[in-house]
Amino acid sequence: MSKIYKFLAFDFGASSGRAMLATFDGTKITLEEKHRFPNDPVVMNGGFYWDVMRLFHEIKQGILACVNSGDKDIDCIGIDTWGVDYGLLDKNDKLLSNPYHYRDTRTDGMYEEAFKHISKEEIYNSTGIAFNWFNTLFQLLSAKLSNDVALENAKTLLFMPDLFNFLLTGEKRCEYTIASTSQMFDSKTHTWAVDLLKKLDLPTDIFAPMIYPGEKVGVLLPEIAEELGVGQIPVMAVASHDTGSAVASVPVTDHDDFIYISSGTWSLMGVELKAPNITPDALKYNFTNEGGVNKTIRFLKNIMGLWLIQESRRQWKREGEELGFNDLEQMANDAAPFESFIDPDYPAFQTPGNMPKRIKEYCQKTGQKVPETKGEIIRCIAQSLAFKYRQTVEGMEDVTHNKYSVINIVGGGIKDKMICQFTANATKRIVNAGPVEATSIGNVIVQGIGMGAIKDLKEGRQIVKNSFDITEYKPQDSDAWDKAYEQWKKIVTA
Repeated sequence: MSKIYKFLAFDFGASSGRAMLATFDGTKITLEEKHRFPNDPVVMNGGFYWDVMRLFHEIKQGILACVNSGDKDIDCIGIDTWGVDYGLLDKNDKLLSNPYHYRDTRTDGMYEEAFKHISKEEIYNSTGIAFNWFNTLFQLLSAKLSNDVALENAKTLLFMPDLFNFLLTGEKRCEYTIASTSQMFDSKTHTWAVDLLKKLDLPTDIFAPMIYPGEKVGVLLPEIAEELGVGQIPVMAVASHDTGSAVASVPVTDHDDFIYISSGTWSLMGVELKAPNITPDALKYNFTNEGGVNKTIRFLKNIMGLWLIQESRRQWKREGEELGFNDLEQMANDAAPFESFIDPDYPAFQTPGNMPKRIKEYCQKTGQKVPETKGEIIRCIAQSLAFKYRQTVEGMEDVTHNKYSVINIVGGGIKDKMICQFTANATKRIVNAGPVEATSIGNVIVQGIGMGAIKDLKEGRQIVKNSFDITEYKPQDSDAWDKAYEQWKKIVTA
């Protein structure tokens, strides 16, 4: 009989986190949610921060939940989070300040400041990373220009999953996939882009030693093990950027016909490459080259995903109306199609606030019918997202010189069946949706590889296919969607 493994995956998203216990019998994975908690950023003294001490407390609560349910025999722990954000430690390994949230406005104007010293093309050629206002490069530049005392006194920079790993084990390591999101890492040489950092007068000596998915970070500190009533459990470096873990879970067998969308607050859409694609065309499309398991490249585009719906729902809640996502989906299905469109990545949609009002203003500004009802607003978002996916697929095919007939959607966004169907309709491709807990599952797969329970990523993806349901969506109404796509392109490029 095969050994039964228990892997504990911590997955931190932009709005919540969870501890997922996976049981692996050698053939299939079963998942059980042990602990879920909010991840509420804090506004303080004009800054927007992550409540890192609270989040570390929640990690311990997740381990305790396993202990109290009779599952203290955990074989391994892995942590993944969102990208780009970081904490700074002083010479005594004490945290100097709360880590900033990537939506903090301190990076406003940092593109212009950076380009005074180095060109956009040189940054891209060095890192292969697409330009986003929140990238670590621009966060550090802002800290430097504002004479941030924390940066001046920093001995070590740790990205968020690395920071949690350090608090658990006392070991300072920098995991490859999370480092690759920073726009400070050379994706060709797997080293820090030192020349780039020097040109911006940023520190080059604050980075911890590199570690790769499937390598052990360390074990729980004795005092933490004693506090929680467990042994010194190994902590494994997984693909600690949550999209890296999500991509590791995509249940594909044909790796040449493989395009994915990791669907959640963001939609991360791309393909898996063996080497970075850093070409003028890739820069033109603003495609990024982030690290994946086995030193692969996640060649993808960041798209403003379900954030648009989430923020609209929050606004309606502030106005006194509590609506579930299923309610909104039904309202959208009842609304007339193709009456209004938006560019999901329009800058005004990037920050928290009254999203329905901003969408109406966008439609008015572009000379369209202004959506008035909640159903019309959600339909406008959903069909516009589907068209953004089609535009991205076409760009991927143009840059990679490959054709992709199937789109794999993973993550929480697959619960929105309307958007899954719209994606099939707009792209004229089969959509395979699942698994929903993609990030936690990918986290578990890499823990299994590191522990020797799973041979490699190919076997891991087959295990995912054996373990979880996948739903297929076929294209419908192609002529109508083709015609509407041409309308959408004219509006977003006007």
